[in-house]
Amino acid sequence: MSFFKIKVPFGLILWGIFNNHCKMPHFPKLLVVKIGSNVLTNPEGKPDLARMESIARQVAELKAKGIKIVLVSSGAVAFGRKEIQLHEKTEAVLKKQIWASVGQVELIHTYKTLFAQHHLAVSQILVTKEDFRDRRHYLNMRNCILGLLQQGIIPIVNENDTVAITELMFTDNDELASLTSSMINADSLVILSNVDGIYEGPPSEPNSKLIPIIGSRLEDIGQFISPVKSSFGRGGMLTKSSMARKAADLGIRVWIANGKRDNILLDIWEEKAPSTFFEPKSSKHSPKKWLAHGDQYFKGEVTVNDGARLALFSEKISSLLPVGIIQVKGEFSKGDIILILDEKGKKLGLGKAEYASSLIQERIGLKNQKPFIHYDYLYLIQNA
Repeated sequence: MSFFKIKVPFGLILWGIFNNHCKMPHFPKLLVVKIGSNVLTNPEGKPDLARMESIARQVAELKAKGIKIVLVSSGAVAFGRKEIQLHEKTEAVLKKQIWASVGQVELIHTYKTLFAQHHLAVSQILVTKEDFRDRRHYLNMRNCILGLLQQGIIPIVNENDTVAITELMFTDNDELASLTSSMINADSLVILSNVDGIYEGPPSEPNSKLIPIIGSRLEDIGQFISPVKSSFGRGGMLTKSSMARKAADLGIRVWIANGKRDNILLDIWEEKAPSTFFEPKSSKHSPKKWLAHGDQYFKGEVTVNDGARLALFSEKISSLLPVGIIQVKGEFSKGDIILILDEKGKKLGLGKAEYASSLIQERIGLKNQKPFIHYDYLYLIQNA
């Protein structure tokens, strides 16, 4: 079980909440639901079919209200572990690949059976990090998911653990859920875990209070979160909080809630469920949503001078010009994602390169050149 240890007064959190006059929203139009491994498994790590049946019923009820829903579901390895017994000496990565390969079939078959009881069809989409790097591939994937939704089909997204290797793996499915929400311009994201949300102390302690709302103006609280990971998942509350905040910064409403609670999805919209809600900022354009997660996928780096840094963060809309660049690292092509740093090495933002690395190297510091990163394809990190 993961939790977060608050080292600042709870009143400060409340100031961040109520100073923004946050109001809880009602039903969404396009919803992504992330279902964690600890939700789909029992304490022994075996699939919890009763819980899956409950979630399928709730999703069906939400769809009946006209809500389009995408599931980001863990659980393949747990299903595979149930089906196949492997020798203890089997190499760890190979063991996971085998379980994921076998288990994904069982996982999607179970979902298909459960949703068929509600006369709903499902589809399977397996992805790796590489699928999000290329803008064209990214858009093709988005169009596929939106096409499925238009046909009333429930897309079920999961990481392709069979082929993913360490450097191409998502932190966990929380990251994948945040990426998917951004990609399809979802207005809401629910992250189902095995706790009610984010606490000001260990959830197991009676005096620990659940934080109901985290305001958009509140500064980063990652330093107060315990890095402890969950029993069967790959990530912990630190990842969930980080991905929830990133999605909220892009204008997506996010809840972290307990998927083990009966009727949790329906109760969230009725404002009856305990949870932590992340207040969203204003929505960003689609290219900027793609770039917001690019800190995991960038192909090169550029360092800019103080003049360029000030221009980028001024109220005037500004693109990044070669005249403001003082250093370029890495080999990249036009269209690749680039990390932008200041002279002290601090991350300022991400953007889509308009030049290949060989060409921008020739134009470093030159005036009267077309933008290296156009404003429309520039994402700036807040508080940078």
